[in-house]
This record gives sequence, structure tokens and C-alpha cells, in this order.
Amino acid sequence: MAKYLLRRFLQLIVVTFVISVLTFLLVHLLPGDPTEQLLGANDTAANRAILLKQLGLNLPIWHQYLIWLNAAFHGNLGTSYLDHESVAHIIITGFPVDLELIIISQVIAFAVAIPLALVTSRKPNRPLDNISTTGTFGLLALPPFVVAPILVAVFAVGLGWFPATGYTPFTQSPATNIHEMILPSVAITAGSIAVYYRLLRSDLISTLQQDFITMARSKGLSTRRIMWRHAFRPSSFSLLAAAGINIGALIAGTFVVELLFVLPGIGYALVQAVEQRDYLVVQGIALVVAVAYVILQFVVDFVFTIVDPRVVRE
Repeated sequence: MAKYLLRRFLQLIVVTFVISVLTFLLVHLLPGDPTEQLLGANDTAANRAILLKQLGLNLPIWHQYLIWLNAAFHGNLGTSYLDHESVAHIIITGFPVDLELIIISQVIAFAVAIPLALVTSRKPNRPLDNISTTGTFGLLALPPFVVAPILVAVFAVGLGWFPATGYTPFTQSPATNIHEMILPSVAITAGSIAVYYRLLRSDLISTLQQDFITMARSKGLSTRRIMWRHAFRPSSFSLLAAAGINIGALIAGTFVVELLFVLPGIGYALVQAVEQRDYLVVQGIALVVAVAYVILQFVVDFVFTIVDPRVVRE
């Protein structure tokens, strides 16, 4: 196991380096530069040249990258060109919003997908199974930017059950915070429910045909005990893999939802930074998100070595 994890860790370092290069290069491919926003009415060629030199943007791109990478390696992601706020502070301030969105959405997804898969897999191709399969298939076709306006129109504007926008920190008012986060969380969890349900249902149907399940039934064990104690664990490997990949992908989904619901997360900050050509903010957020995704995959691999030791031998 140690050699396997070491190999995965070395891969993590290489991937992180490649991500840092791509992040830096892609940001600098954006048209324009931050001088127009900073200079305003004083935007002349002479003033722009002076400001570019002050910001270090007149240096060769490889030199800019080395300076940025060295600073990032020491924990300094730079300072916003426009509001002079540190990028680290922007990320730390917005991260709780993204984390809460992901946690609530995944709790909802698992709470719906797992029980539904456990019930329908016992009697596949029955009415409930057909309805669930068709319904989840439809959810796969609904991205967050489509689901969000529908939820707002029905539950915020029409019924008035939830607010359309706004954010209250959890530490200030837990009840208000959860109430405000329900619609955004549901908006990004539709796809998760569909993926988790379909994977778990398929694996459960296969597992329930195994000999050890037949033996458990012959011992007179209850259906509930068989499903939870004997069938669920060997059927959950695909679910765990999908959850690891999906949670990373949800980071991008939260960006769209934060913009639509005006939530002060790092996604909302990233969109503003792109519009304003605030390079350091864009680079810092993109790097942190990418590295977080890579680390998450490493953690998922580690969990797999515990849940299924056969992974190490493959």
C-alpha cells in the first residue's frame, strides 16, 4: 500500500505542476490587461507602459511565471490589482460558501439516491423502477444553469418559500443560512442524484445475483439486513468513485450557481476577476481549485485502498 500511495503522491506533484503552468498561460491568453480598469480616464500609452512595469507585466511570460510560482510556493498568491485585497483572503472568505453548497448538495443526493436504489434494485423493471430510471435519466439532461431559473421561478417567485438571492453566514444565523442555501444546493444536485442512483442500482442488481446473497437468504436473514449489511458495501465502489469525481466537478457547478443566486463564493469572485482582467485573482483561484480537485482524487484513491485492498494489487 505504501508504494502505491507514494506513486500516487508523486503523480499528484507532477499534475499540480502542469496545472500551475496551464493556469498561468491560459490566464495570460485573455484579451486585454488590467491597466484599462486601473487607469480609467488616464488610460494613455505612456501611463499604461508605466503601470505595466510597476505590475511586472512587461517581463517575459516565463519570468512572470517563475516569480508567481515562487510566491505561490511560499503561500503568497498575490494581491488584487483593483481592490488591493490579498488573493488568499478572497479565497478563504469565499471558500465556506462553496464548501457548504457541495456538502448540502451531496447530502441531498445521497439521501435520495441510496434509498431509492436499494428499493428499486430488489424488484427491477417494475413500475417504481421504471419511473425512477426515466426520471433520473431526465435529470441528467438538466444542467445547473437550467435548473436554477426553474427553481427560482417556482419556489422563490411563485410560491415564495425560499429567497431568490442573498446569503447569511452560518455563524450568524444557522436557520437563515440553511434556508437560503436550499435552492442553490438543489440546483447543482440534480445530476448527482441521477448518477449515484443509476450506478448503485446497476451494481446492486448484479450483487443480488451473487452466491453469497443466496446463502444469506437461505439463513433466513431479513431483506433489510441483506441489503444494508451484505449487498450495499460491495456495490458501493462505483458510487465512491463517482462521488470523488463528481465532487470535484461540482466546484465548477457552484461557480454558475453562485453567479445566478449572487452568493459570495470563490466562483462569484472568479467571474468578477475575469471580467476585470484581475490576473492574480484568476490565477490564484484557478490554481487552488485545481489543486483541491487533484488532492481530492488522491484522498479518494486512499479510501479505495481501505474499502477494497484489491486496488493496490491492480
